[in-house]
Amino acid sequence: MTMRTTEDPKHFYFMGICGTAMGAVAAALKDLGHRVSGSDNGVYPPMSTFLAAKGISIQAPFAASNIPADADCIVIGNAMSRGNAEVEEVLNRKLAYLSLPEVLKQQFLHGKRNLVVTGTHGKTTTTSMLAWLLESAGESPDFMIGGLPANFGMGCRLGGPTEFVILEGDEYDTAFFDKRSKFVHYLPGVVVVNNIEFDHADIFADLEAIKLSFKRLLNIVPSNGAVVINGDDVNCRVVAAGCLARVIQVGFGEHCDVRITGVEYLPESSRFVIEGKTCEIAMAGEFNVRNAAMALTAARASGFDLDLLVSALPGFRGVARRQEVRGETSRGMVVIDDFGHHPTAMREALSAMRNKFPGRRLWAIFEPRSNTTRRRVFQDDLPEALSGADGVCIASVPNPEKVAAENRLDPDLVARDLVARGVAAFHEPDADAIVNRLQQQARDGDVLIVFSNGGFDRIHDKLLAAL
Repeated sequence: MTMRTTEDPKHFYFMGICGTAMGAVAAALKDLGHRVSGSDNGVYPPMSTFLAAKGISIQAPFAASNIPADADCIVIGNAMSRGNAEVEEVLNRKLAYLSLPEVLKQQFLHGKRNLVVTGTHGKTTTTSMLAWLLESAGESPDFMIGGLPANFGMGCRLGGPTEFVILEGDEYDTAFFDKRSKFVHYLPGVVVVNNIEFDHADIFADLEAIKLSFKRLLNIVPSNGAVVINGDDVNCRVVAAGCLARVIQVGFGEHCDVRITGVEYLPESSRFVIEGKTCEIAMAGEFNVRNAAMALTAARASGFDLDLLVSALPGFRGVARRQEVRGETSRGMVVIDDFGHHPTAMREALSAMRNKFPGRRLWAIFEPRSNTTRRRVFQDDLPEALSGADGVCIASVPNPEKVAAENRLDPDLVARDLVARGVAAFHEPDADAIVNRLQQQARDGDVLIVFSNGGFDRIHDKLLAAL
């Protein structure tokens, strides 16, 4: 289906409009002059007030009668599935519908220079860094980021006069009717592949299935484009083999085209050297050093001057929920929020916090909430990852009925395995029980890092109040 331009405005109806990305794209289309409306089951601030301020009406709950008679295109969100009353109505009436990535492609990406950042870990931080680097270079790029970068105060900016669009490329599936990864829709000119590991056990059978999806992405990078890969990750190298675009390997290994050397981890920053230039970021850990090197290389591959980019890097202020300090108690305890929900990400975050807070006891507080961590997939990996802490509290699996008992993670076994490794570890049923446990166990000056990809029942605030 060919979309018309704003000279001929269309009426877009967003099904699941209160999702972060859905709401952002809906608002961008409204700003371009299109008519926009939508529906959702959960309509609440801040998205509801944001959309209301844009003049976008929202129907709730889902109902077949919500669909406007004059809607030109129904945008069906990733959370929608068969059985939803509106989905069934769209299919029964043979209405025109698209996924959100398809709308992005047709309305905002054609003819642009699209930089797509992918990988199991570090996508949000690297995408945010890359957007900041181009912003500092005077480009004012469009971007779509699955988080809140502090430098911008928003995760989405679309429809600007710029030729550059920076996109966080998610390998998760597109919609119930399109099981390809979202990132294959983004018309990439430059692709960053930070790393490739097994994740998303609800949609990928194994690591090979994930690698196949990344190969499909690299297969559509044009020959005059570039692919920036983690040269230290064998899965990245395998996926990039045979790619017709220029491949640039970034990493610590001697075989890498862009080598990271001279790394120093300081309490408030990290330093490293690439191409003879000393770089500094106000972030901790090897993962963030690598994220920065990948962002710098992608920007260079897009024609930007390295000296200018290096000078902009210290001004990057991070992303909400990525090693974000939420507060410090009167007893000197620091509570940190981190989106980490994969063993590798948690292990690296704990290592980074060791560098940032030397000599202090470190607690890891983990909610196994993601579709993968609630399963047994990481039963053996989690104790290894969390053993970098001095103490661990792990919550029960939320909504356990959604995973068969034989496939479900056993948090109690994780705790017992950690104890066997000499780590003080406790399995507690919920956030309140964890707060009570830490009131007994935590000491003055301890650092507590909370790992969850959800709200975790406001545990950060509860910890700061209780401790």
